[in-house]
Amino acid sequence: MTFTSDDHRYMARALVVAEGARYLSMPNPGVGCVLVRDGQVIGEGHTQMAGGPHAEVMAMRNAAALGYSVSGATAYVTLEPCSHHGRTPPCALGLIEAGVARVVAAMEDPFPEVAGRGLALLREAGIQTEVGLLAAGARASLRGFLSRVERGRPWLRLKIAASLDGRVALASGESQWITGPAARADVQRLRARSCAMITGSGTVMHDDPLLTVREVDGEAWGERRQPLRVVLDSRAQMPPTARMFSAPGKTLVVVADAPESHVSRLLSCGAEVVSLPDAHGRIDLGALLDTLGERGINEATVESGARLNGAWLQSGLVDEIMLYQAPVLLGNDAQGLADFSIARLADKLAPRVSDIRQVGQDIRYTLQLGSWT
Repeated sequence: MTFTSDDHRYMARALVVAEGARYLSMPNPGVGCVLVRDGQVIGEGHTQMAGGPHAEVMAMRNAAALGYSVSGATAYVTLEPCSHHGRTPPCALGLIEAGVARVVAAMEDPFPEVAGRGLALLREAGIQTEVGLLAAGARASLRGFLSRVERGRPWLRLKIAASLDGRVALASGESQWITGPAARADVQRLRARSCAMITGSGTVMHDDPLLTVREVDGEAWGERRQPLRVVLDSRAQMPPTARMFSAPGKTLVVVADAPESHVSRLLSCGAEVVSLPDAHGRIDLGALLDTLGERGINEATVESGARLNGAWLQSGLVDEIMLYQAPVLLGNDAQGLADFSIARLADKLAPRVSDIRQVGQDIRYTLQLGSWT
C-alpha cells in the first residue's frame, strides 16, 4: 500500500490534533481526526471526555460550523473508527451517513468490540479504507490505552527527581524542592495525563503529598478530572489526617496484611481499601497493575521514595522512567534514587534513552524499559 506525501502530512496533523485529548479522554483512547476535501482541511477534532463525542464526530461538527459538507471527503484518523454502540453511536456509521469517500486509519483498534469491524463496515458501504499510515506514531500516542487492552494493565511510568549525584532526598527525608519550578510544572502535566498516581505510605507519612493536578500551563485545574491516588500501605498505617483524604478525587489504599482496625480507620476517611498480598505477605505489584487495568486505568505514574522505586524497578513492570536531574549535589549521606541491589554487572538495568531535554535549569531524561511498545 502506497501513501502519498499529502497522506503523510494530514495523518501527521491528525496525531497533533490527538494531543488535545491527552488530559480528558481516558479511559477512552485519545484519537485525532482530520477531514480533507480537494486538498483542503475542512474539519478536525479529537476525542472528548468519556461519554462525549469521539474524534470523527468532533471533526464533522467542526466542518459543519465552518460551512463545509464532508461528502466526498477523506478522513484521516489515528485509530480505526469504532463500530459498536457504547456511550455514543458508532463513528463508522456516522462517517457512512455523512458520505465520506475515503478513510485512512493509522492502525486497527485492538479493543475486542472493534478489532477491524469498523473498517469492515466502511468497506461494506463502499468507502475506500486504508490502514497503517504512521502506525508507530499512533501507537506511541495511544500507548496507555493499548497497554490496557493488549496487556490488561496500564503503561507504568516512574517519575524521579534527583540531584547530579543521584540523590532524591536528604538523610532526614527532606526532598522539597530538588528540582526547579519548570520541572515541577512539567510534573503537573504528567499528573494531568495520568489516570492514577501511585505512592507509598512512607512518602505519605513524611511529605503528606496531595498528588493532585493543581495547574497546567498556567491554568488552574479546578474541578477537572483528578487521577486516582493509589497508596501502597501494607499495614494500613497512613494517618487519617493525610491531606489527600480531603483533596479532590479518590484515594485507593492497597494493603497486604493489615489489621481490621487500621482498615476501618481508612474507610472512615473516605478511602477505598483493597488487599493484594503476595506469597510473602507483601503487596503484589503485578496484581495491583491488573486491578488498575480492570478499573480502566490507561497510564499510571509512580511518585515515591527510594524503597518503592527499587521495588518497582526490580519487579520488571516499569515501562518508562521520567528522570528530572537538577544541577545540585546532595552528598553521600543523602538517599539514592532507588533502593535495590544486583550481584553482577551483567544484571544491571539498562533503559533506552528516548528523549533528553532541558526543562528550566533541570534536565529531563525519558527512558524506556522492557520490550512492549
